Amino acid sequence: MYLDVADLRTFYDLPLGRLLRSLIGARVRSLWPSAKGESLLGIGYAGPFLRPYMDEAERCVAAMPAAQGVVHWPRERANASVLVEADQLPFSDSFFQRAIMVHALDMAGDPAALLREAWRVLVPGGKLIVIVPNRRGVWARAETSPFGYGRPFSKSQIQALLQSCQFDVISREETLYIPPVKSKVILRSARTWETVGRALWPAFAGLLVIEAQKRLYKPAQADGGKRSVLRVLRPVFVPEAGVTPGLNPNRRDRTPPRPR
Repeated sequence: MYLDVADLRTFYDLPLGRLLRSLIGARVRSLWPSAKGESLLGIGYAGPFLRPYMDEAERCVAAMPAAQGVVHWPRERANASVLVEADQLPFSDSFFQRAIMVHALDMAGDPAALLREAWRVLVPGGKLIVIVPNRRGVWARAETSPFGYGRPFSKSQIQALLQSCQFDVISREETLYIPPVKSKVILRSARTWETVGRALWPAFAGLLVIEAQKRLYKPAQADGGKRSVLRVLRPVFVPEAGVTPGLNPNRRDRTPPRPR
């Protein structure tokens, strides 16, 4: 379920939103130091993270899903935002060099369909950054930011989803180690929280920032190609076929036979 675009814009104008824009933007900038002469696509509400590239990129387009709504972006320039259907982007194949997804996969009813559209509009070898709430982090459980309203992912889940949609994961970053509170004392010490958190408890970051690259070939399949690459993922808690739940498949039954 998407949040209203007006609420998202309001949040990023607040002190907490400006702080998150800075912290998350630093992770994005570390992955993409430059985008000179390239075309960038933002999917979801990515305007705050596209802004640093506006003066160097060939073009920056903010694609905002219809269920979320659209606002004029950027405010001080000619409009570069467009209202889209998440699974039917109005761009030709291989149109963008890079794409950023934020407030998108965690809000989408069909995340795989959204990723397939991003794959279609990226050039061969194009790069994608996905920003999603971390299932282990406290930000996914707090309603003080938009990241507490969507679907959180574990690192293995988001990587498996990307790979099933023909993306190769090439970099993994985490951010948001500060508590999800509005305390001015906490906000002023955000940089310290980030430094300490990255060193002591990296698995419990609030957000996952995953960089992936468009893959043009399909990986070899052990089942002879009978299954689709975009098949539904099988969770690890489901036992293998023929194994009774709760039993160890490698354990031999040592119960002696009953006398007849």
